[in-house]
Amino acid sequence: MSCMRMSEPRRMCLWSALRLACALIALLPGVLNAQPPTSAPATPGGAQTEPATDPLGRESPRGTVVGFIRVFRQNNAEAASVYLNTNLRGAAAAKLAQQLYMVLDSRLPARLTEVSDRPEGGLANPLKPDQDVVGTISTANGPLDVIVERVNRGPAGRIWLFSRQTLQAIPDVADEVNLVSVDPFIPRVMTVRIGGVRLFAWIVLTLLVPLSYWLIGLLGRLMGHFATFWRSPTRGSARQIFPGFVRLLILAGVLRWLVTALDLPLIERQFWTIVIAMFTIVSCVWVVLVLTTVGERYCLKRSRTSGHPEMTALLRLLRQATDVVVLALGGLLTLNYFGIAPTAVLAGLGIGGIAVALAAQKTLENVIGGLSIIFDKAVSVGDSLKLGDTEGTVASIGLRSTRIRTLDRTIVSVPNSQIATANIETLSSRDKFWFHHVVGLGYETTSEQMHAVLDGIRSHLAAHPTIDPREPIRVRFKRFGPFSLEIEVFAYVLAEDWDRFLETQQELLMAIMGLVERAGTAIALPSQVVQLADLDQVRTRPIGSPLAEQMRAAPGLPSPAR
Repeated sequence: MSCMRMSEPRRMCLWSALRLACALIALLPGVLNAQPPTSAPATPGGAQTEPATDPLGRESPRGTVVGFIRVFRQNNAEAASVYLNTNLRGAAAAKLAQQLYMVLDSRLPARLTEVSDRPEGGLANPLKPDQDVVGTISTANGPLDVIVERVNRGPAGRIWLFSRQTLQAIPDVADEVNLVSVDPFIPRVMTVRIGGVRLFAWIVLTLLVPLSYWLIGLLGRLMGHFATFWRSPTRGSARQIFPGFVRLLILAGVLRWLVTALDLPLIERQFWTIVIAMFTIVSCVWVVLVLTTVGERYCLKRSRTSGHPEMTALLRLLRQATDVVVLALGGLLTLNYFGIAPTAVLAGLGIGGIAVALAAQKTLENVIGGLSIIFDKAVSVGDSLKLGDTEGTVASIGLRSTRIRTLDRTIVSVPNSQIATANIETLSSRDKFWFHHVVGLGYETTSEQMHAVLDGIRSHLAAHPTIDPREPIRVRFKRFGPFSLEIEVFAYVLAEDWDRFLETQQELLMAIMGLVERAGTAIALPSQVVQLADLDQVRTRPIGSPLAEQMRAAPGLPSPAR
C-alpha cells in the first residue's frame, strides 16, 4: 500500500507544513535581522558581568559579527573597520573590511544563533578565554577558523573584535571566492527585500519549491506506472515511488547543494538553511508517523487473526501517543535550532500535564481501567457475562467504556473503572455446565418405586455421552418436602456453548420423566390435604380436648355442646 494513501499522517504533515510556513514568515525577519543584545545577562555562577556600554554592540561575539554585517550592509565600509583588531586606517582598513565581509557573506556558516551572546564569550577553550570561534570556512589551504578576540580599549572597556590572526588570512581567502553569482539573472524588481530577504527568494520558496515538490511526485507516479506495467501489463494500479517525506528530503538535498554552489548573501543562506532544516525535520517526523500507521495496521491484522480484537483500542492509543511524542520531539528540535532552550517549554508542559490530569481524573481512571482489562484479559469481545443486573455479550472494549449487547438486543456502555472493580461472572468461560435439578415425587410413591427411580436416573446419567465422568454423579433422595418426596440430581454436562447445553438438558429431563412414569409414580404437584372430622364426634368430645378447642377456634363452626 502506498504511503500516500494514509490520509491521517498526510493531513497531520500538511498541517505541520502549513504551520511551518507561517512560522518561517513570522520568525525569519527577527532571526535574520537579529540585533546585538543591549545588556549582558548574568553568568551561571551568579557573578556580575560588565554592563553593555559599547554603542556598536561589541560587548559579545555575536554582537560583533551581527553589528559588522549590519553596518556594512548600510554601505559604510569605514565604520565597519572599527570591528577589526588591526593597525590599518583609512582606505586600507575599509578595503580589509570589504574583503572580510565578502568572505563572511559567502563562506561563513549560517548558524549565527550558535555564536555566543555572552560578554565572557563561549569559553570553548579555557586556555584562551579571550578568544571565541564564530565559524569555520573552507579555503584552499584547509579550514580557517574565524576568530574574534576580546581586547581592552580603555574608556570603551573590553570589547570583541575580529582577531589579527583571522584578518591576516582574509585577503588570500577573498581571492578564492569564485562561486556562481545569481545576481545578474535576477530582475531589479525582484531585489526588493522583505524581512532582509530578497523578493526573489520568497518567490522561489512559495512557487518554485511547491512546483518542484509536485513535479517530483508526478515523476514518481510515472515511474510507478512503468514499474507496474513492467511486472504485469494487466495490472492497473500503480504505487507512488516518491512519498511525501522522500520528496521533502530530495528538495532539502537539492537546496543544500545550491546554497553551497551559488554566491548568496549570508542572510539568504541563513534563510535557506532554515528552510532546509525545517524540510528535514518535517520529513523525519512524517516518516515516523507513516511507520506508526503501518505498524498499527499490521498489529491490528495480527490481533484479529489471533482472536484478540480487544487490542484495537490499545493499539490506537499507542499509535496516537507515539504520534504526539514524535510531534513534540519535532517541535523541540525546531526550538533548539532557533536557539530557544526547550527547558522552559518542558517545564510548562509538565505543569500543564498535571493540570490536565487533575481535570481529566475520571477519564484517566477509565483509561487505566481499560488498559487493565485488556492486559489482564478479564473479558474479551464476544464473551457472555453477567455484571450486576446486566447480562449479555461484550460487543467492544474501548479505552473509556465497554459496550455490552444485552439479551434485549440493547447496548449498555459501562465505564471501565466500574468493570475493573466489579465482580464479573463470565458465562462463556465455563468449561462445563452444571446440571442440577430437584425432582419431586408424590407422597403416594412407594419405597420400591423410589428405588427404581433413583437407580434409573443414576444409570441413565452414567451412560450418557455428554456427562463428564471425571466429576461425581449424585442422585439422592434428599428429604420429605412440604408437597413431595425430593430427589436431588447433580452432574456436569460437557457442551460447546449454552445452546448446546440447553438441548442436552432438555433431553435429560425428558428421560427422567420417562423413568418416573415407567416406575409407576408421578411428579408431585404443590397441594394440601384437608381432613375434616365428623361434627357430631367433635361435639361429644369433652371440653378441653385438643380437637374440641380447634373446632371452637375455627370461624363459621358452631361451638361444641358443653
